[in-house]
Amino acid sequence: MPATPSLSPGRRLRDAWSSGPVAIPGVFNPLVAKMAERLGFQAVYLSGGALSAGNGVPDIGLLTLTEFVQAAQLTAQATTLPLLCDADTGFGESLNVERTVRLFEAAGVAGIHLEDQEMPKRCGHLSGKSVVSTEAMCAKIRSACAARKNKDFVIIARTDARGVTGFPDALERAHRYMAAGADAIFPEGLQAADEFEEFAREMVAPLLANMTEFGKSPLLDVKTLGAMGYKMILFPLTAFRTAMKAAEDTLRDLLANGVQTASIPKMQTRAELYDLLGYTGYEARDKAYFGTPPEGGS
Repeated sequence: MPATPSLSPGRRLRDAWSSGPVAIPGVFNPLVAKMAERLGFQAVYLSGGALSAGNGVPDIGLLTLTEFVQAAQLTAQATTLPLLCDADTGFGESLNVERTVRLFEAAGVAGIHLEDQEMPKRCGHLSGKSVVSTEAMCAKIRSACAARKNKDFVIIARTDARGVTGFPDALERAHRYMAAGADAIFPEGLQAADEFEEFAREMVAPLLANMTEFGKSPLLDVKTLGAMGYKMILFPLTAFRTAMKAAEDTLRDLLANGVQTASIPKMQTRAELYDLLGYTGYEARDKAYFGTPPEGGS
């Protein structure tokens, strides 16, 4: 099991972005979170899109708060890295947001982001979205900030206004959301490098850039976005999409050939898996709990 750091998860996320930019990969199960930590990432992310897709449903608000928090808790327990979580629209209005924050914080995560979409929500890079009033979103942000027990628990305000009411409104909303108490801003669905640059120039706040594939935003690298002023660079579905394509290719080959031989070179070995899991440590502790049998004992 990973050691428990002395600083809170929220504090560790803030420290990471203060020396940013920090690349934050989406991890679609706790083992991938352990892998990200071993490889040297500074933070990880639980995507609502990946969580929904992994459960066989689209990202339109079908999964419940309880399902999100359960996945968050299991992931947070698997790693010492700070975990940022997608909290959709907060799973309701302001009073629901209070409970959302309390449950995520109790689960051990570093923070959440809340979006200003109306239900039923949509993926941020799809058409057909609508947004709540700025006042309604500010109320959610105020309730989220009031509900956290630790002031370092991170509340990020995401605005989807760029694809609904336009860039100027997204920028205006961002200013209002920061005034309401948000710790950082997540402008979703910006459509050009110039827009990312202009948003950062006009918005004095910690900013998060979403580099999801096949969407409306250009894929910019961490160094470029960091130079613009973005502190957190999110890659929410990169590992998930790659893993799903690999699974499809493997299943196709197995169906066609009736044996998995061709796929073995692409696999994580048993030894590599056990090493990542810390299997020998579990085995050693299990033996120690039973004690050492006396000489000649059974």
